[in-house]
Amino acid sequence: MPARDFDIDIAVDDQRIAGTLVTPSKLLPGALFVHGWGGNQKQYLARAREIAALGCVCLTIDLRGHGQADQHNETVTREDNLRDMIAAYDVLIAQRGVDPSAIAMVGSSYGGYLAAILSSVRPVRWLALRVPALYRDEDWTVPKSQLNKADLAAYRQTRVTPKENRALAACAAFKGDVLLVESEHDAIVPHCVIANYRAAFEQSHSLTYRVIEGADHGLSEDRWQQAYTSILVNWATEMVLGSREGADAPEVYKRLKTTPPA
Repeated sequence: MPARDFDIDIAVDDQRIAGTLVTPSKLLPGALFVHGWGGNQKQYLARAREIAALGCVCLTIDLRGHGQADQHNETVTREDNLRDMIAAYDVLIAQRGVDPSAIAMVGSSYGGYLAAILSSVRPVRWLALRVPALYRDEDWTVPKSQLNKADLAAYRQTRVTPKENRALAACAAFKGDVLLVESEHDAIVPHCVIANYRAAFEQSHSLTYRVIEGADHGLSEDRWQQAYTSILVNWATEMVLGSREGADAPEVYKRLKTTPPA
């Protein structure tokens, strides 16, 4: 791949030294990873590194009320965390070499719900949602910890349409590629929620749907974690390398795409 050179100055003590930054001539896709409620960025670091190896610039974050900022757990709202994600998205696309038209959002549970909404306020090409949660639009600015859990559980057992829900409305308008992953024995995000998301993606360019057999919501066993990693990385490989087809996609990938099945 051809490269580009950029002259830079590097501050050292009270002086500056010259440098040349060499980057690929072609812009690279970017990927923003968002954990679920009660999680943190560490849950996605290993997966981010695998996808970075495909030739992507990846960013993981701790939402406010999570990770090192957990002192805000009782007061953080969905609006706060959506603003966190928008700020992180803007930092990602500002990185040198990132193609702002080739951004992936990867989110789990609460992070998946917010990732869907973010796609309605920022350009997103690829959307990977693992067990995306669903919340009523009401009480948007009420701390998440104060939402009625019994009401929420009942809501997630009902048929909800894009006209009734902000996240599903964003999915209905999304025209990129989607990965939707369900856990077979999920007691927090039941099948009905996943069905609502699947039905909403009526305009998506593609929809890949996978179920991790036997898995619970949090993927509490290593084999379920590994299964999700495999699903995500395989899908990202197809999306990212496929987008380069005819350009600089690896020859092995081109052969795989053009060789008919046995």
